[in-house]
Amino acid sequence: MMLKGTQPLGGAFKGGRAAPRVARNLVVVANSDAKEIVLDGESRRRLQIGINKVADAVGVTLGPRGRNVVIEQGPGRVPLVINDGVSIARAIDLPDPVENAGAQLIKEVAGRTNDSAGDGTTTASVLAREMITFGLQFVTAGANPITIKKGIEKTCDFLVEKLKGLSVPVKGREDIKNVATISSGNDELIGEMLADALDKVGSNGVLSIETSNSTETVIEVQEGLEVDRGYISPQFVTNNEKLIAEFDNALILITDQKITTVREIVPLLEQVSQVKAPIFIIAEDVTGEALATLTVNKMRGIINVCAIKAPGFGERRKALLQDLSIVTGAEFIAKDLGMTVEGVVLEQLGSARKIKCTATDTTFIGDNANREEIDIRIAQLKKELPNCTSVYDTEKLTERIAKLSGGVAIIKVGASTETELEDRKLRIEDAKNATFAAIEEGILPGGGAALLHLSELVPAFRATLTDDEEKMGATIVERALRAPCRIIADNAGVEGEVVVQKLLGQPFRMGYNAMSDTYIDMVDAGIIDPAKVTKNGLMNSCSIAAIMLTTQAAMVEKRAGVYASAGAPSGGGMPAGMNF
Repeated sequence: MMLKGTQPLGGAFKGGRAAPRVARNLVVVANSDAKEIVLDGESRRRLQIGINKVADAVGVTLGPRGRNVVIEQGPGRVPLVINDGVSIARAIDLPDPVENAGAQLIKEVAGRTNDSAGDGTTTASVLAREMITFGLQFVTAGANPITIKKGIEKTCDFLVEKLKGLSVPVKGREDIKNVATISSGNDELIGEMLADALDKVGSNGVLSIETSNSTETVIEVQEGLEVDRGYISPQFVTNNEKLIAEFDNALILITDQKITTVREIVPLLEQVSQVKAPIFIIAEDVTGEALATLTVNKMRGIINVCAIKAPGFGERRKALLQDLSIVTGAEFIAKDLGMTVEGVVLEQLGSARKIKCTATDTTFIGDNANREEIDIRIAQLKKELPNCTSVYDTEKLTERIAKLSGGVAIIKVGASTETELEDRKLRIEDAKNATFAAIEEGILPGGGAALLHLSELVPAFRATLTDDEEKMGATIVERALRAPCRIIADNAGVEGEVVVQKLLGQPFRMGYNAMSDTYIDMVDAGIIDPAKVTKNGLMNSCSIAAIMLTTQAAMVEKRAGVYASAGAPSGGGMPAGMNF
Protein backbone atom coordinates (compact mmCIF):
# COMPACT_ATOMS: atom_id res chain seq x y z
CA MET A 1 0.00 0.00 0.00
CA MET A 2 1.47 3.35 -1.06
CA LEU A 3 0.87 6.40 1.16
CA LYS A 4 0.21 9.70 -0.61
CA GLY A 5 3.29 11.93 -0.43
CA THR A 6 5.71 9.02 0.39
CA GLN A 7 7.68 6.43 -1.54
CA PRO A 8 9.38 3.15 -0.54
CA LEU A 9 12.93 3.67 0.60
CA GLY A 10 14.54 0.24 0.85
CA GLY A 11 17.81 0.07 2.72
CA ALA A 12 17.66 3.61 3.93
CA PHE A 13 18.31 2.41 7.47
CA LYS A 14 20.66 -0.22 8.77
CA GLY A 15 19.16 -3.67 8.29
CA GLY A 16 17.48 -2.69 5.05
CA ARG A 17 14.07 -1.86 6.57
CA ALA A 18 11.97 0.46 4.49
CA ALA A 19 11.04 3.86 5.93
CA PRO A 20 8.76 6.56 4.52
CA ARG A 21 10.36 9.74 3.26
CA VAL A 22 8.65 13.01 4.18
CA ALA A 23 7.33 14.86 1.14
CA ARG A 24 9.46 17.76 -0.07
CA ASN A 25 6.64 20.28 0.39
CA LEU A 26 5.88 19.26 3.99
CA VAL A 27 7.28 21.62 6.67
CA VAL A 28 7.60 20.13 10.16
CA VAL A 29 8.23 22.73 12.89
CA ALA A 30 10.56 21.65 15.68
CA ASN A 31 9.18 21.67 19.21
CA SER A 32 10.10 24.92 20.98
CA ASP A 33 9.68 23.80 24.59
CA ALA A 34 13.31 22.99 25.33
CA LYS A 35 14.56 24.90 28.39
CA GLU A 36 17.92 26.29 29.37
CA ILE A 37 18.56 25.81 33.07
CA VAL A 38 21.02 28.11 34.83
CA LEU A 39 21.86 27.37 38.46
CA ASP A 40 23.22 29.05 41.59
CA GLY A 41 25.58 32.02 41.30
CA GLU A 42 25.50 32.06 37.50
CA SER A 43 21.70 32.47 37.47
CA ARG A 44 21.82 35.31 40.00
CA ARG A 45 24.69 37.00 38.13
CA ARG A 46 22.86 37.01 34.79
CA LEU A 47 19.55 38.04 36.34
CA GLN A 48 21.29 40.94 38.03
CA ILE A 49 22.81 42.08 34.72
CA GLY A 50 19.28 42.38 33.28
CA ILE A 51 18.04 44.17 36.39
CA ASN A 52 20.93 46.67 36.22
CA LYS A 53 20.30 47.42 32.54
CA VAL A 54 16.68 48.38 33.16
CA ALA A 55 17.42 50.32 36.37
CA ASP A 56 20.27 52.22 34.67
CA ALA A 57 18.03 53.13 31.71
CA VAL A 58 15.22 54.51 33.88
CA GLY A 59 17.56 55.97 36.52
CA VAL A 60 18.89 58.66 34.16
CA THR A 61 15.41 60.27 34.18
CA LEU A 62 15.25 60.73 37.96
CA GLY A 63 15.09 64.23 39.40
CA PRO A 64 14.63 67.73 37.97
CA ARG A 65 17.91 67.48 36.07
CA GLY A 66 17.23 63.96 34.79
CA ARG A 67 17.66 63.26 31.08
CA ASN A 68 15.36 61.77 28.44
CA VAL A 69 15.57 58.36 26.78
CA VAL A 70 15.07 57.71 23.05
CA ILE A 71 12.94 54.65 22.23
CA GLU A 72 12.85 53.20 18.73
CA GLN A 73 9.32 52.76 17.41
CA GLY A 74 9.95 50.56 14.41
CA PRO A 75 10.43 51.20 10.69
CA GLY A 76 8.89 54.41 9.43
CA ARG A 77 7.83 55.66 12.87
CA VAL A 78 9.22 58.62 14.79
CA PRO A 79 11.22 57.54 17.88
CA LEU A 80 9.84 58.48 21.30
CA VAL A 81 11.91 60.86 23.43
CA ILE A 82 10.51 60.52 26.96
CA ASN A 83 11.42 60.47 30.65
CA ASP A 84 8.51 58.30 31.85
CA GLY A 85 9.97 55.41 33.86
CA VAL A 86 7.29 52.79 33.22
CA SER A 87 7.18 53.48 29.46
CA ILE A 88 10.96 53.11 29.25
CA ALA A 89 10.93 49.88 31.28
CA ARG A 90 8.15 48.36 29.17
CA ALA A 91 10.10 49.04 25.97
CA ILE A 92 13.12 47.01 27.12
CA ASP A 93 13.55 43.46 25.77
CA LEU A 94 17.02 41.94 26.15
CA PRO A 95 18.46 39.28 23.81
CA ASP A 96 19.81 37.05 26.59
CA PRO A 97 16.80 35.15 28.02
CA VAL A 98 18.13 35.00 31.58
CA GLU A 99 19.02 38.68 31.61
CA ASN A 100 15.60 39.41 30.12
CA ALA A 101 13.97 37.49 32.99
CA GLY A 102 15.75 39.85 35.41
CA ALA A 103 14.59 42.84 33.38
CA GLN A 104 11.01 41.58 33.60
CA LEU A 105 11.22 41.70 37.42
CA ILE A 106 12.00 45.43 37.35
CA LYS A 107 9.31 45.96 34.72
CA GLU A 108 6.90 44.28 37.14
CA VAL A 109 7.89 46.72 39.91
CA ALA A 110 7.36 49.68 37.59
CA GLY A 111 4.06 48.28 36.27
CA ARG A 112 2.63 47.54 39.70
CA THR A 113 3.56 50.97 41.02
CA ASN A 114 2.07 52.63 37.96
CA ASP A 115 -1.17 50.64 38.32
CA SER A 116 -1.59 51.35 42.04
CA ALA A 117 -0.29 54.93 42.29
CA GLY A 118 0.15 56.15 38.70
CA ASP A 119 3.59 57.65 39.36
CA GLY A 120 6.90 56.96 41.12
CA THR A 121 7.86 54.11 38.78
CA THR A 122 11.47 55.25 38.38
CA THR A 123 11.99 55.51 42.15
CA ALA A 124 10.48 52.05 42.67
CA SER A 125 12.74 50.54 39.98
CA VAL A 126 15.85 52.10 41.53
CA LEU A 127 14.86 50.93 45.02
CA ALA A 128 14.31 47.36 43.81
CA ARG A 129 17.70 47.26 42.07
CA GLU A 130 19.51 48.54 45.17
CA MET A 131 17.80 46.02 47.45
CA ILE A 132 18.61 43.16 45.09
CA THR A 133 22.26 44.27 44.74
CA PHE A 134 22.86 44.53 48.49
CA GLY A 135 20.82 41.39 49.16
CA LEU A 136 22.81 39.26 46.70
CA GLN A 137 26.01 40.34 48.44
CA PHE A 138 24.73 38.86 51.71
CA VAL A 139 23.41 35.72 49.99
CA THR A 140 26.71 35.16 48.16
CA ALA A 141 28.49 35.49 51.51
CA GLY A 142 26.42 32.58 52.83
CA ALA A 143 23.37 34.19 54.48
CA ASN A 144 20.01 32.41 54.33
CA PRO A 145 17.85 34.21 51.73
CA ILE A 146 14.59 33.01 53.29
CA THR A 147 15.43 34.69 56.61
CA ILE A 148 16.68 37.82 54.84
CA LYS A 149 13.34 37.94 53.00
CA LYS A 150 11.50 37.95 56.34
CA GLY A 151 13.69 40.80 57.55
CA ILE A 152 12.93 42.85 54.42
CA GLU A 153 9.18 42.25 54.78
CA LYS A 154 9.12 43.16 58.48
CA THR A 155 11.11 46.36 57.85
CA CYS A 156 8.80 47.29 54.97
CA ASP A 157 5.69 46.88 57.15
CA PHE A 158 7.29 49.04 59.87
CA LEU A 159 8.21 51.82 57.42
CA VAL A 160 4.79 51.85 55.72
CA GLU A 161 3.16 52.47 59.11
CA LYS A 162 5.64 55.27 59.78
CA LEU A 163 4.88 56.85 56.41
CA LYS A 164 1.19 57.03 57.23
CA GLY A 165 1.98 59.06 60.34
CA LEU A 166 4.47 61.36 58.60
CA SER A 167 2.27 62.32 55.63
CA VAL A 168 0.52 65.71 55.64
CA PRO A 169 -2.92 66.30 54.04
CA VAL A 170 -3.10 68.47 50.92
CA LYS A 171 -4.10 71.94 52.12
CA GLY A 172 -5.12 73.72 48.96
CA ARG A 173 -4.46 74.79 45.42
CA GLU A 174 -0.77 75.55 45.98
CA ASP A 175 -0.03 72.01 47.19
CA ILE A 176 -1.84 70.53 44.19
CA LYS A 177 0.12 72.76 41.84
CA ASN A 178 3.43 71.80 43.48
CA VAL A 179 2.72 68.06 43.32
CA ALA A 180 1.77 68.27 39.62
CA THR A 181 4.80 70.45 38.82
CA ILE A 182 7.30 68.09 40.46
CA SER A 183 5.71 64.98 38.96
CA SER A 184 5.76 66.43 35.44
CA GLY A 185 9.48 67.07 35.58
CA ASN A 186 9.38 70.60 36.98
CA ASP A 187 7.00 71.89 34.30
CA GLU A 188 5.20 74.76 36.05
CA LEU A 189 2.77 75.20 33.16
CA ILE A 190 1.46 71.67 33.67
CA GLY A 191 1.26 72.24 37.43
CA GLU A 192 -0.81 75.39 36.94
CA MET A 193 -3.06 73.64 34.43
CA LEU A 194 -3.78 70.68 36.74
CA ALA A 195 -4.53 73.03 39.64
CA ASP A 196 -6.97 75.00 37.45
CA ALA A 197 -8.68 71.81 36.31
CA LEU A 198 -9.17 70.53 39.86
CA ASP A 199 -10.46 73.94 40.93
CA LYS A 200 -13.22 73.49 38.38
CA VAL A 201 -14.14 69.81 38.78
CA GLY A 202 -13.24 69.11 42.43
CA SER A 203 -11.36 66.16 43.94
CA ASN A 204 -14.04 63.69 42.80
CA GLY A 205 -13.95 64.96 39.23
CA VAL A 206 -12.30 63.19 36.33
CA LEU A 207 -9.44 64.56 34.25
CA SER A 208 -9.38 63.18 30.71
CA ILE A 209 -6.33 63.63 28.46
CA GLU A 210 -6.82 63.93 24.70
CA THR A 211 -4.83 65.09 21.69
CA SER A 212 -5.53 68.66 20.61
CA ASN A 213 -6.04 69.72 16.99
CA SER A 214 -3.75 72.73 17.56
CA THR A 215 -0.31 73.28 19.06
CA GLU A 216 -1.78 74.74 22.26
CA THR A 217 -2.69 72.78 25.39
CA VAL A 218 -6.08 73.82 26.76
CA ILE A 219 -8.65 72.69 29.35
CA GLU A 220 -12.31 72.17 28.59
CA VAL A 221 -14.70 71.60 31.50
CA GLN A 222 -18.03 69.83 31.13
CA GLU A 223 -20.31 71.26 33.76
CA GLY A 224 -23.10 69.14 35.25
CA LEU A 225 -24.13 65.54 34.62
CA GLU A 226 -23.94 64.56 30.97
CA VAL A 227 -25.60 61.52 29.32
CA ASP A 228 -25.01 60.29 25.79
CA ARG A 229 -28.61 60.56 24.63
CA GLY A 230 -30.16 63.34 22.55
CA TYR A 231 -33.77 64.39 21.89
CA ILE A 232 -36.05 61.75 20.37
CA SER A 233 -37.61 64.22 17.91
CA PRO A 234 -36.15 67.41 16.41
CA GLN A 235 -39.57 68.99 17.07
CA PHE A 236 -38.45 69.45 20.69
CA VAL A 237 -35.73 71.96 19.67
CA THR A 238 -36.04 75.41 21.30
CA ASN A 239 -33.11 77.06 19.50
CA ASN A 240 -33.46 76.42 15.76
CA GLU A 241 -30.18 78.15 14.95
CA LYS A 242 -28.06 75.84 17.16
CA LEU A 243 -30.51 72.89 16.98
CA ILE A 244 -30.59 72.47 20.76
CA ALA A 245 -33.33 72.30 23.35
CA GLU A 246 -32.64 74.39 26.46
CA PHE A 247 -34.76 74.58 29.60
CA ASP A 248 -34.51 76.51 32.85
CA ASN A 249 -36.02 75.12 36.08
CA ALA A 250 -37.65 72.21 34.26
CA LEU A 251 -39.52 69.34 35.92
CA ILE A 252 -38.08 65.89 35.19
CA LEU A 253 -39.76 62.49 34.85
CA ILE A 254 -37.44 59.45 35.07
CA THR A 255 -38.68 55.96 34.24
CA ASP A 256 -37.43 52.71 32.72
CA GLN A 257 -40.76 52.09 30.95
CA LYS A 258 -41.84 52.60 27.35
CA ILE A 259 -44.45 55.32 26.85
CA THR A 260 -46.61 54.57 23.82
CA THR A 261 -50.22 55.66 24.48
CA VAL A 262 -51.88 59.00 25.15
CA ARG A 263 -53.63 57.58 28.19
CA GLU A 264 -50.29 57.10 29.96
CA ILE A 265 -49.01 60.64 29.49
CA VAL A 266 -52.09 62.93 29.54
CA PRO A 267 -52.67 62.96 33.35
CA LEU A 268 -49.08 64.14 33.90
CA LEU A 269 -49.25 66.77 31.15
CA GLU A 270 -52.43 68.24 32.68
CA GLN A 271 -50.72 68.63 36.07
CA VAL A 272 -47.60 70.20 34.55
CA SER A 273 -49.61 72.67 32.41
CA GLN A 274 -51.24 74.00 35.58
CA VAL A 275 -47.87 74.94 37.15
CA LYS A 276 -46.64 76.33 33.78
CA ALA A 277 -43.24 74.67 33.96
CA PRO A 278 -41.28 72.85 31.24
CA ILE A 279 -41.16 69.06 31.53
CA PHE A 280 -38.29 66.80 30.52
CA ILE A 281 -39.00 63.08 30.09
CA ILE A 282 -36.38 60.31 30.36
CA ALA A 283 -37.88 56.92 29.43
CA GLU A 284 -36.85 53.66 27.78
CA ASP A 285 -38.60 55.04 24.68
CA VAL A 286 -41.43 57.38 23.71
CA THR A 287 -43.26 56.29 20.56
CA GLY A 288 -46.59 56.25 18.76
CA GLU A 289 -49.48 58.31 20.10
CA ALA A 290 -47.51 59.49 23.11
CA LEU A 291 -44.74 61.01 20.97
CA ALA A 292 -47.26 62.58 18.61
CA THR A 293 -49.14 64.15 21.55
CA LEU A 294 -45.94 65.63 22.98
CA THR A 295 -44.75 67.10 19.67
CA VAL A 296 -48.16 68.58 18.77
CA ASN A 297 -48.55 70.27 22.17
CA LYS A 298 -44.96 71.55 21.95
CA MET A 299 -45.49 73.03 18.47
CA ARG A 300 -48.76 74.69 19.52
CA GLY A 301 -47.06 76.25 22.55
CA ILE A 302 -49.41 74.57 25.01
CA ILE A 303 -46.53 72.95 26.92
CA ASN A 304 -42.73 73.14 26.74
CA VAL A 305 -41.55 69.54 26.62
CA CYS A 306 -38.67 67.32 25.53
CA ALA A 307 -38.01 63.57 25.74
CA ILE A 308 -34.87 61.40 25.48
CA LYS A 309 -34.23 57.68 25.67
CA ALA A 310 -32.70 56.33 28.87
CA PRO A 311 -28.88 56.09 28.69
CA GLY A 312 -26.97 52.81 28.98
CA PHE A 313 -28.07 49.22 28.59
CA GLY A 314 -29.26 46.44 30.88
CA GLU A 315 -28.33 46.77 34.55
CA ARG A 316 -26.11 49.75 33.82
CA ARG A 317 -29.17 51.62 32.46
CA LYS A 318 -31.00 51.18 35.74
CA ALA A 319 -27.95 52.36 37.71
CA LEU A 320 -27.59 55.48 35.53
CA LEU A 321 -31.28 56.31 35.93
CA GLN A 322 -30.91 55.99 39.70
CA ASP A 323 -27.93 58.38 39.53
CA LEU A 324 -30.05 60.85 37.56
CA SER A 325 -32.85 60.53 40.10
CA ILE A 326 -30.48 61.46 42.93
CA VAL A 327 -29.00 64.43 41.05
CA THR A 328 -32.41 65.83 40.08
CA GLY A 329 -34.34 64.83 43.19
CA ALA A 330 -36.82 62.77 41.14
CA GLU A 331 -38.43 59.50 42.17
CA PHE A 332 -37.39 56.67 39.86
CA ILE A 333 -40.57 55.23 38.33
CA ALA A 334 -39.43 51.61 38.03
CA LYS A 335 -41.58 48.95 36.38
CA ASP A 336 -40.24 46.15 38.59
CA LEU A 337 -41.72 48.02 41.59
CA GLY A 338 -45.16 48.07 39.96
CA MET A 339 -45.13 51.84 39.39
CA THR A 340 -46.74 53.38 36.30
CA VAL A 341 -46.30 56.64 34.41
CA GLU A 342 -50.07 57.14 34.44
CA GLY A 343 -50.09 57.37 38.23
CA VAL A 344 -47.24 59.90 38.57
CA VAL A 345 -47.92 63.09 40.55
CA LEU A 346 -45.93 66.34 40.61
CA GLU A 347 -44.22 65.46 43.90
CA GLN A 348 -42.49 62.49 42.19
CA LEU A 349 -40.87 64.69 39.57
CA GLY A 350 -37.37 66.08 39.90
CA SER A 351 -35.96 69.41 38.75
CA ALA A 352 -32.82 70.94 37.29
CA ARG A 353 -31.60 74.50 37.20
CA LYS A 354 -30.64 74.12 33.55
CA ILE A 355 -30.96 71.39 30.89
CA LYS A 356 -29.20 71.47 27.55
CA CYS A 357 -30.17 68.81 25.01
CA THR A 358 -28.60 68.27 21.59
CA ALA A 359 -29.15 65.56 18.99
CA THR A 360 -26.49 63.36 20.63
CA ASP A 361 -26.22 64.25 24.34
CA THR A 362 -27.92 65.99 27.25
CA THR A 363 -26.44 67.91 30.18
CA PHE A 364 -28.22 68.39 33.51
CA ILE A 365 -27.06 71.12 35.88
CA GLY A 366 -28.62 70.59 39.29
CA ASP A 367 -29.34 73.16 41.97
CA ASN A 368 -27.24 71.37 44.64
CA ALA A 369 -30.34 70.90 46.77
CA ASN A 370 -29.57 67.16 46.97
CA ARG A 371 -25.83 67.50 47.72
CA GLU A 372 -25.99 65.25 50.79
CA GLU A 373 -27.68 62.42 48.87
CA ILE A 374 -25.22 62.81 46.00
CA ASP A 375 -22.26 62.54 48.40
CA ILE A 376 -23.72 59.36 49.90
CA ARG A 377 -24.14 57.91 46.41
CA ILE A 378 -20.55 58.82 45.48
CA ALA A 379 -19.23 57.15 48.64
CA GLN A 380 -21.26 54.03 47.81
CA LEU A 381 -19.84 53.86 44.27
CA LYS A 382 -16.28 54.34 45.54
CA LYS A 383 -16.73 51.28 47.76
CA GLU A 384 -17.74 49.28 44.68
CA LEU A 385 -14.58 50.24 42.76
CA PRO A 386 -12.23 47.63 44.37
CA ASN A 387 -14.71 44.88 43.44
CA CYS A 388 -14.66 45.65 39.70
CA THR A 389 -13.34 42.67 37.75
CA SER A 390 -12.59 44.39 34.43
CA VAL A 391 -11.01 47.61 33.17
CA TYR A 392 -14.26 48.47 31.38
CA ASP A 393 -16.34 48.22 34.59
CA THR A 394 -13.77 50.30 36.48
CA GLU A 395 -13.82 53.01 33.81
CA LYS A 396 -17.61 53.16 33.73
CA LEU A 397 -17.87 53.32 37.52
CA THR A 398 -15.25 56.08 37.67
CA GLU A 399 -17.17 57.91 34.96
CA ARG A 400 -20.38 57.69 37.00
CA ILE A 401 -18.59 59.08 40.07
CA ALA A 402 -17.28 61.98 38.02
CA LYS A 403 -20.68 62.73 36.52
CA LEU A 404 -22.34 62.70 39.92
CA SER A 405 -19.69 65.10 41.17
CA GLY A 406 -20.58 67.43 38.35
CA GLY A 407 -17.04 67.56 37.03
CA VAL A 408 -15.30 66.27 33.94
CA ALA A 409 -12.28 68.26 32.68
CA ILE A 410 -10.69 67.42 29.35
CA ILE A 411 -7.05 68.45 28.90
CA LYS A 412 -6.41 68.75 25.17
CA VAL A 413 -2.66 68.41 24.69
CA GLY A 414 -1.00 70.19 21.79
CA ALA A 415 2.59 70.34 20.55
CA SER A 416 4.62 71.26 17.48
CA THR A 417 5.84 67.71 16.76
CA GLU A 418 4.59 64.20 17.44
CA THR A 419 7.64 63.44 19.59
CA GLU A 420 7.00 66.46 21.83
CA LEU A 421 3.29 65.59 21.96
CA GLU A 422 3.90 62.05 23.28
CA ASP A 423 6.36 63.32 25.90
CA ARG A 424 3.97 66.03 27.09
CA LYS A 425 1.03 63.62 27.29
CA LEU A 426 3.04 61.22 29.45
CA ARG A 427 4.14 64.09 31.73
CA ILE A 428 0.55 65.29 32.15
CA GLU A 429 -0.62 61.73 32.82
CA ASP A 430 2.00 61.37 35.58
CA ALA A 431 1.05 64.77 37.03
CA LYS A 432 -2.64 63.85 37.01
CA ASN A 433 -2.08 60.53 38.78
CA ALA A 434 0.26 62.08 41.34
CA THR A 435 -2.25 64.84 42.08
CA PHE A 436 -5.09 62.43 42.82
CA ALA A 437 -2.73 60.24 44.88
CA ALA A 438 -1.75 63.29 46.97
CA ILE A 439 -5.39 64.21 47.57
CA GLU A 440 -6.10 60.64 48.64
CA GLU A 441 -3.27 60.01 51.13
CA GLY A 442 -1.41 63.29 51.66
CA ILE A 443 2.09 64.51 50.81
CA LEU A 444 5.70 64.02 51.92
CA PRO A 445 8.98 65.90 51.29
CA GLY A 446 10.13 65.21 47.70
CA GLY A 447 13.50 64.80 46.04
CA GLY A 448 14.14 61.46 47.77
CA ALA A 449 14.27 63.24 51.15
CA ALA A 450 11.37 61.27 52.67
CA LEU A 451 12.97 57.91 51.85
CA LEU A 452 16.40 59.10 52.99
CA HIS A 453 15.14 60.23 56.39
CA LEU A 454 13.00 57.09 56.62
CA SER A 455 16.24 55.07 56.47
CA GLU A 456 17.30 56.76 59.72
CA LEU A 457 14.39 55.04 61.50
CA VAL A 458 15.59 51.55 60.50
CA PRO A 459 18.46 51.11 63.06
CA ALA A 460 16.03 51.45 66.00
CA PHE A 461 13.70 48.87 64.42
CA ARG A 462 16.60 46.57 63.56
CA ALA A 463 17.55 46.48 67.25
CA THR A 464 14.15 44.91 68.00
CA LEU A 465 14.86 41.94 65.68
CA THR A 466 16.39 38.88 67.31
CA ASP A 467 17.62 36.96 64.26
CA ASP A 468 20.93 38.19 62.80
CA GLU A 469 19.90 37.38 59.22
CA GLU A 470 16.60 39.24 59.62
CA LYS A 471 18.73 42.20 60.72
CA MET A 472 20.56 41.85 57.39
CA GLY A 473 17.20 42.31 55.65
CA ALA A 474 16.64 45.54 57.59
CA THR A 475 20.14 46.73 56.64
CA ILE A 476 19.41 46.06 52.95
CA VAL A 477 16.30 48.25 53.08
CA GLU A 478 18.15 50.97 55.00
CA ARG A 479 20.92 51.22 52.40
CA ALA A 480 18.51 51.07 49.43
CA LEU A 481 16.35 53.94 50.73
CA ARG A 482 19.26 56.34 50.26
CA ALA A 483 19.63 55.54 46.54
CA PRO A 484 16.94 57.86 45.03
CA CYS A 485 18.41 60.97 46.70
CA ARG A 486 21.92 59.94 45.65
CA ILE A 487 20.90 59.36 42.00
CA ILE A 488 19.01 62.68 41.84
CA ALA A 489 22.22 64.41 42.93
CA ASP A 490 24.33 62.34 40.50
CA ASN A 491 22.03 63.34 37.63
CA ALA A 492 22.53 66.99 38.62
CA GLY A 493 26.32 66.61 38.31
CA VAL A 494 26.97 66.53 42.06
CA GLU A 495 28.58 63.75 44.10
CA GLY A 496 25.50 61.90 45.36
CA GLU A 497 27.11 60.23 48.37
CA VAL A 498 28.27 63.60 49.70
CA VAL A 499 24.71 64.95 49.48
CA VAL A 500 23.37 61.91 51.34
CA GLN A 501 25.89 62.30 54.18
CA LYS A 502 25.06 66.00 54.57
CA LEU A 503 21.33 65.27 54.89
CA LEU A 504 21.62 62.43 57.39
CA GLY A 505 20.69 63.70 60.84
CA GLN A 506 18.78 66.70 59.48
CA PRO A 507 15.02 67.29 60.15
CA PHE A 508 12.56 65.15 58.17
CA ARG A 509 11.55 67.98 55.82
CA MET A 510 15.11 68.90 54.86
CA GLY A 511 16.33 67.80 51.44
CA TYR A 512 18.50 68.60 48.45
CA ASN A 513 17.13 70.90 45.74
CA ALA A 514 18.93 69.71 42.61
CA MET A 515 17.73 72.67 40.55
CA SER A 516 19.39 75.29 42.77
CA ASP A 517 22.06 73.06 44.40
CA THR A 518 20.85 74.01 47.91
CA TYR A 519 19.73 72.24 51.09
CA ILE A 520 16.25 73.47 52.03
CA ASP A 521 12.93 72.66 53.69
CA MET A 522 11.37 70.71 50.80
CA VAL A 523 7.73 71.22 51.84
CA ASP A 524 8.13 74.99 52.20
CA ALA A 525 9.84 75.08 48.79
CA GLY A 526 6.95 73.15 47.20
CA ILE A 527 9.10 70.09 46.39
CA ILE A 528 6.66 67.43 47.53
CA ASP A 529 5.66 63.88 46.60
CA PRO A 530 2.36 62.05 47.18
CA ALA A 531 2.57 59.71 50.18
CA LYS A 532 0.68 57.04 48.23
CA VAL A 533 3.32 57.05 45.48
CA THR A 534 6.18 56.73 47.98
CA LYS A 535 4.38 54.01 49.95
CA ASN A 536 3.50 51.88 46.92
CA GLY A 537 6.98 52.23 45.44
CA LEU A 538 8.50 51.01 48.70
CA MET A 539 6.08 48.08 49.06
CA ASN A 540 6.47 46.88 45.46
CA SER A 541 10.26 47.13 45.44
CA CYS A 542 10.52 45.23 48.75
CA SER A 543 8.18 42.55 47.40
CA ILE A 544 10.14 41.90 44.20
CA ALA A 545 13.54 42.14 45.90
CA ALA A 546 12.54 39.66 48.61
CA ILE A 547 11.37 37.16 45.99
CA MET A 548 14.46 37.66 43.81
CA LEU A 549 16.85 36.93 46.68
CA THR A 550 15.32 33.47 47.19
CA THR A 551 16.06 32.53 43.54
CA GLN A 552 18.48 29.63 43.09
CA ALA A 553 17.87 28.68 39.45
CA ALA A 554 16.52 30.19 36.25
CA MET A 555 14.69 28.26 33.54
CA VAL A 556 14.27 30.03 30.23
CA GLU A 557 13.28 28.94 26.76
CA LYS A 558 16.29 27.73 24.84
CA ARG A 559 16.75 29.89 21.78
CA ALA A 560 17.97 27.18 19.42
CA GLY A 561 18.53 27.86 15.73
CA VAL A 562 15.82 26.84 13.25
CA TYR A 563 16.23 25.39 9.81
CA ALA A 564 16.43 28.02 7.14
CA SER A 565 14.14 26.33 4.63
CA ALA A 566 12.15 23.16 4.21
CA GLY A 567 13.88 20.52 2.15
CA ALA A 568 17.47 21.82 2.50
CA PRO A 569 19.74 18.91 3.52
CA SER A 570 21.10 19.02 7.04
CA GLY A 571 24.55 17.91 8.18
CA GLY A 572 23.37 14.37 8.95
CA GLY A 573 22.04 13.74 5.45
CA MET A 574 18.36 13.81 6.47
CA PRO A 575 15.99 16.31 4.80
CA ALA A 576 15.70 19.56 6.76
CA GLY A 577 12.39 20.18 8.50
CA MET A 578 12.14 16.61 9.84
CA ASN A 579 11.91 16.21 13.59
CA PHE A 580 12.74 12.87 15.25
